[in-house]
Amino acid sequence: MTEHEESRGSLSGRLNWLRAGVLGANDGVVSTAGLVVGVAGATGSRSALLTAGLAGLLSGSLSMAAGEYVSVSTQRDSERAKLAMEERELAESPQDAVAELARAYEGKGLSPGLARQVAEELSRGDALTAHAEAEFGIDPDELTNPWQAAGASFLSFTVGALLPLLAIVLPPAGARLAVTVAAVVAALAICGWVSARLGEARPLPAVLRNVAGGSIAMAVTYVAGTLLGAAGV
Repeated sequence: MTEHEESRGSLSGRLNWLRAGVLGANDGVVSTAGLVVGVAGATGSRSALLTAGLAGLLSGSLSMAAGEYVSVSTQRDSERAKLAMEERELAESPQDAVAELARAYEGKGLSPGLARQVAEELSRGDALTAHAEAEFGIDPDELTNPWQAAGASFLSFTVGALLPLLAIVLPPAGARLAVTVAAVVAALAICGWVSARLGEARPLPAVLRNVAGGSIAMAVTYVAGTLLGAAGV
């Protein structure tokens, strides 16, 4: 692999992690905002709002981390199984492995003769890496890390959740709802814009979708909280 390809792969990996972080923060904003706004519809107690917000932050961040750990662990197990299978094939049937690699490059558009030549040249070096990358898209030196994924999910969700939590408990009672809604809408707009830019998409549709979804969530939970509060529940 050339230095340019390594740099491009590393950049792609960093962008994927950054995109996942933005989405995690977005989830933290929306879920915690919906929770605290719903509670605010039922009660004006600062302690109740703080308790509900902290409970939502902890349960959400731990749930996100656990889910990401399980998901990425399963992916890592699958990657290791494919690498082990490829390693056995290289040891037991090296010519069949070369032919399989050549077919993979033919599928990418190379002529049969050139594909065979490339497969043979690559197999003389780090054969496992060449076969794994071409056939499975796996880099043996950069397998997914479940602990890193779990930590990133926990951190990004927590950062996102802190904004609506602080916005609902710090201002005076009369300004809590307005401050929270304004802060959440601004945060959702930023998250939508950043995620769209990372995905090289148009920012405006992403921003509008994000803001609309979060606003609807807050409106629904607020109405539900108000009705429950009025009913004395």
